[in-house]
Order: sequence, then structure tokens, then C-alpha cells
Amino acid sequence: MNFIKKYLKWVSTAFVLSGIFLTNLNIYPLNIFLHGMGAAGWTFAGYVNKDRALMVNFGIQIPLFALGYAKLFF
Repeated sequence: MNFIKKYLKWVSTAFVLSGIFLTNLNIYPLNIFLHGMGAAGWTFAGYVNKDRALMVNFGIQIPLFALGYAKLFF
């Protein structure tokens, strides 16, 4: 659990920023995969730390990425 509190936020931040960078370069669908992993990591970090603001902010992004995945695969 210490790993999650210490490193998960930084790893998730790297994924989110990488996804944003790839979006700016119009590299699809890798951008939604990386950003989606970062959003899931931040949502989990919010859950572990009992931070509702993080869970709401990043938790709402997860269904939006799911729409991107559905568009890609279906």
C-alpha cells in the first residue's frame, strides 16, 4: 500500500501528460490508452486516500475514454 501512496500518483501523472501530449500530436488511439490508464490510476489513488475530489474528477473521465474505446473497436 505504501507504493500506491508514494508512486501511483506520479506514474498516473506521467500517463495523463503523455496522453495529452499524444493528443496534441494527433496520435490516436495511443493517446486514449495512455490518458485512460492515468485517469484510472488517479481514480484509484483518490479511493485509497479517500479523496472524493480526485475520484470525481478522474472517475468521470473513465466513461469518456470508454466511449473512445467503443468507437475504436466497434
